[in-house]
Amino acid sequence: MLAVAVLAVPGCRQDMHDQPKYIPLRESTFFGDARSARPVVEGTVARGHLRDDDLTYTGKINGQDATVFPAPVTAATMARGRERFNIYCSPCHGRTGQGDGMVVLRGYRRPPSYLEDRLINAPVGHFFDVITNGFGAMPDYAAQIRAEDRWAIVAYVRALQLSGHATLADVPASERDKIR
Repeated sequence: MLAVAVLAVPGCRQDMHDQPKYIPLRESTFFGDARSARPVVEGTVARGHLRDDDLTYTGKINGQDATVFPAPVTAATMARGRERFNIYCSPCHGRTGQGDGMVVLRGYRRPPSYLEDRLINAPVGHFFDVITNGFGAMPDYAAQIRAEDRWAIVAYVRALQLSGHATLADVPASERDKIR
């Protein structure tokens, strides 16, 4: 009797792969239209996902790379940009934006330095577009980095560019004693 019980117990187990479920785009006998995937209710508007501001989500104004930011650049924006830059960008671009990141030191293709004249003169929308859509060996980061954070990274890149060419005269007199 014990042997029968031991053999019957595994037969009662129902794994997740055995559970009833709908496989996307397969036929359903439950719904009258025989579709398992339900259509969106007519007139539905996605909240928080409406991307009606071209500047914020494309980095362009009238199809051209923007020369302005979609929101004011604050200290909080810069801090967020630095944090996101160090996570997503510095492995290739390096902490100073000179293209000497860790993966480059390990043999990956070197990106251009942000201190090159052509990139210093590039509009901010160019950087946003490259982060969003990728360029050359750089992949796109639209899925990994929210639009607001991409703009924060662009602001931080501008700060790196300014600091790369800064002189002591660019530092306010009240702050010079903090420089070592």
